[in-house]
Amino acid sequence: MKNDALDKFEVLLSRRNLLVNGTAGLLGVKILSQWDNSIFAAAPGSKAKQVIMLTMRGAMSHVDTFDPKPGRDVQGETEAIKTHAPGVLFGNSLPRLAGMFEDLAVVRSLTTETGDHEQGTYLMRTAYKKLNSISHPGLGPWFQHAMGKISKDLPGNVLIGNGNEHPNAGFLESAVIPVPIGDPAKGLENIKSPKYLSDTNFKRRLALANRIDADFREKFSGTEVDTYNQMYKEAVRLMGSKELEAFDISKEPEKMRELYGSNRFGQGCLLARRLIQGGVRFVEVEFGPWDMHQQIFTDLPDRAGVLDHGMSALLTDLKSQGLLSTTMVVLATEFGRTPKINENAGRDHHPGVFSCVLAGAGIRGGQVYGASDEDGRSVADDSVSIADFNTTIAKAAGLDTKKEYIAPNGRPFKIGGGGTAIEKLLA
Repeated sequence: MKNDALDKFEVLLSRRNLLVNGTAGLLGVKILSQWDNSIFAAAPGSKAKQVIMLTMRGAMSHVDTFDPKPGRDVQGETEAIKTHAPGVLFGNSLPRLAGMFEDLAVVRSLTTETGDHEQGTYLMRTAYKKLNSISHPGLGPWFQHAMGKISKDLPGNVLIGNGNEHPNAGFLESAVIPVPIGDPAKGLENIKSPKYLSDTNFKRRLALANRIDADFREKFSGTEVDTYNQMYKEAVRLMGSKELEAFDISKEPEKMRELYGSNRFGQGCLLARRLIQGGVRFVEVEFGPWDMHQQIFTDLPDRAGVLDHGMSALLTDLKSQGLLSTTMVVLATEFGRTPKINENAGRDHHPGVFSCVLAGAGIRGGQVYGASDEDGRSVADDSVSIADFNTTIAKAAGLDTKKEYIAPNGRPFKIGGGGTAIEKLLA
């Protein structure tokens, strides 16, 4: 049976929900269990203050993008094109990024044992395997928890995409859950007071709710209630803030919107730049699907073309505005695709080796790290685990990747998953 304190907690929380009528959901977030709100100390002189993570959902083919194998049967219809670096080739659907190779660090030797989409995406986002016993934080929540917020009004991290399988804050405090944006053209929705309430009446309800639960907040201080109240206050403050314009890409000149591409990914990259410029710590942009078991040579050129257009525009824009020197851009996918072309002219799941890309702050561009074998089937040199990759991202931001933090289940966890940072990639 529930104790009296818990009963009162639920009654008062229900009363608040009735009075505020959904204000707690203004940012589209949900409350998870609270955890120790200790803050990591960023190392002095760290360069990556903010991060944009471009998540390629569905497993992007390495052989057709960043690790082509010209002259081999596995290459199929995809041609290889030159970059500015001798001997470094990209797939022919990425001409803009090939021309920006000096800004990119391409990791061609990632490997994992996970060939399932849900499990693989979870691993890439958290650096830990998915378990039934605990949920791990994604990188965005880790960065907000570790480095704090930049903007007083804007959220610390934002997810642009459907976010259906995102691990959210995991065992961290619920205040670091990513704010979801489904459609970049619509920006942040549900940010106005209910239509049936005038601004005056809405403020009265908020004031009444605060008076009613003042004793309640004091009694349950140090619990999940504190996190709830903080999220609640931030939502209300954001409603009246001019900083909301950061979510509105219609404020951008038409030429700038065209530069990014007239598609959801390109516009998501543009929104990411606006949010970084506004002071959001971590922005993730989802793009896919890349799960091409059939007709890959028909579907991939368009998909890769959208990536090439959007990511190159993002890097160019960040650089022109002086933001790339403090912003790291990560291109990640959950695993690769088979070099062997199947009977349906597609490529199947292939966790043995694949490619991801880093650029910007904290990263030394113009290099390739690691190598796959001559057919792109397995790692030939400098194997990189998902934990190594995530640890590299964290270290580029100056975070303490060695310190252990004890989760509610008593197990220790580290930012980056306890991997080894790739020092050659770090600036």
